[in-house]
Amino acid sequence: MQSTLGLYRPGSSLLHRAPAGLKLLALVVLGASSVLLTHWWLVLALLGVLLGAYGLAGIGPRVIVKQIRPMLWLLSFTAVYHVWAATWQRAVVVTFTIVLLVLAAALVTLTTPTSALIDAVVRVVGPLRRFGVDPDRVGLMLTLGIRCVPLVADLAAQVREAQLARGAGTSWKAFAVPLIVRALREADAMGEALVARGVDDD
Repeated sequence: MQSTLGLYRPGSSLLHRAPAGLKLLALVVLGASSVLLTHWWLVLALLGVLLGAYGLAGIGPRVIVKQIRPMLWLLSFTAVYHVWAATWQRAVVVTFTIVLLVLAAALVTLTTPTSALIDAVVRVVGPLRRFGVDPDRVGLMLTLGIRCVPLVADLAAQVREAQLARGAGTSWKAFAVPLIVRALREADAMGEALVARGVDDD
């Protein structure tokens, strides 16, 4: 089972060739400035520019929809709530700002190898070494975090299939308990493997 998060897609577009650090910086700037987006037309305009960037990278609508699909219920609830509590303009701003940030983050991961993203973060954290921060350990944690997202998604799919096979229906306990147990076992196995390779010797 593939993660619904963006997965790197090789290409030769301008976005693919752009430095990973520059793309991460642009993503941080967009996230920080998102609180200043108060006009619905500006949010939609930025979203249009972002969709154009997807086209420039050669990434089609099917992949774009795949990034948003897991959030449809949340987005629907957010839109309805803000229409009820405020105005439709506010609903558009909040809902599509979330879509904008999610698609922007997905575009970075779709056009940048994970190793390049990790290397960029390690370089940024490098100056903090004098304060006791280990950049390599930070990179390792990020790598493990990225690896664990599809791993847990795969475990969830396996547990769900087993739940349906047993006729457990939609019981959340029959789904959550085995998933937590299996996730903890995987975490223990991963920790033991890291210790066996001397990762925690210091």
